[in-house]
This record gives sequence, structure tokens and C-alpha cells, in this order.
Amino acid sequence: MTLTEFKAVWAKAAEKIASREKEYSQLDAAAGGDGDHGEAIVAATRALAKAVGDDFKSVLEDMVSHLESDVSGSTSSLYGTLFEGMADAVDAGKTELSAQEIADLFAAGLEELGFATKAKVGDKTFMDALIPAIEALGAHAAEGEQAMFAAAAAAAKAGSEATAQMQAKFGRARNLGERSIGPIDAGSASNADIWSCFVA
Repeated sequence: MTLTEFKAVWAKAAEKIASREKEYSQLDAAAGGDGDHGEAIVAATRALAKAVGDDFKSVLEDMVSHLESDVSGSTSSLYGTLFEGMADAVDAGKTELSAQEIADLFAAGLEELGFATKAKVGDKTFMDALIPAIEALGAHAAEGEQAMFAAAAAAAKAGSEATAQMQAKFGRARNLGERSIGPIDAGSASNADIWSCFVA
């Protein structure tokens, strides 16, 4: 993946996420959340799409900067931590990454994110999409970039859909207890849509 292709993914993601803003907020409200996830994830992806730089490291660092300066809230904070971990893991000067290097980069970001949230698969959060997707990257990296991202997108979608049967354990939604079962988690839905943008 070239740096230009990576940037293009986030431009595509910003458009796709914006087109589903209302749906994310409806899901968020239905599960007992604040009902503002649509607004939050639209702001976050637009901030990410603004990032500039001459190599992967500088672009990832600029992504973090835009999330910190342009957006507030837990969504931008969690994504910022993910990209901060990725920025720390890539060498300066890199303008193209192999499938394995991409998988390793996201794995490093997920490791960093683990210091910011204890949420895991089964807790009805965006981690139900993110963790399976990043695990799929590692499992399919040897098959090449296209197959790897297709597997990640499928894993994220399946992980998100599975949240409908889960009881929320984080955020305001956890106060509903069993009543949070039913709707898909909004954060996982938006994350799955982001992964779909990596598929050509």
C-alpha cells in the first residue's frame, strides 16, 4: 500500500461515514447511548482525512494531531490512541508498506489502544469490529493486500453484527443492562464501514 492509497482510504471513509451519520446516532440511542455517535464519528473521520505528510509516520502523527485539535469525546480519543500506536511503530521515510507491514502497524496500534480501554470482544463496543479486523490482517497478510483487507472487512462486519446479541458493558449503554441487547453497537457499525473502505 502506498501513502497515496492510504490517504485515499480515509477520504473515502469520511464520505461513507457522513452518508450514514443519522443511522449511527439512531443505533447509539437505541442501545442506550447518548445518540451522538453519528456526529462524533463523522467529525473524527473528517479530521483523519485532513492529515498530510510525506511519509506514513508524519501522516499518522498528523491524524493524531487533527483528532486532538478538531474533535472531542471518547470516539476521537480512542481512534487517536490507535493511530498514535501506529505512528510510533513505523519508521520515518516509509512511503509504501507491504501487507505484512500494514498488519504489524495495525497490531501495534491495537496494543497501544489496550492501555486506554479494557474493552474486548463481547463487550458491545467498537472493539467487537476492530479486534477481529486487525486479527484478520495478521492471519491473511501472506495472501496479499487485497485478500487481507477483504478478510478484515468481513471480520469487522461479522463482529459488528454479533453485537446485537450482546449486553453493553461500557458507556451509558451499560446502565440498561439486558435492555441494551437488540441493536447493533453504533461504534462497531461505523468501524466496520471504515474497514470496507480498504477493499478496492
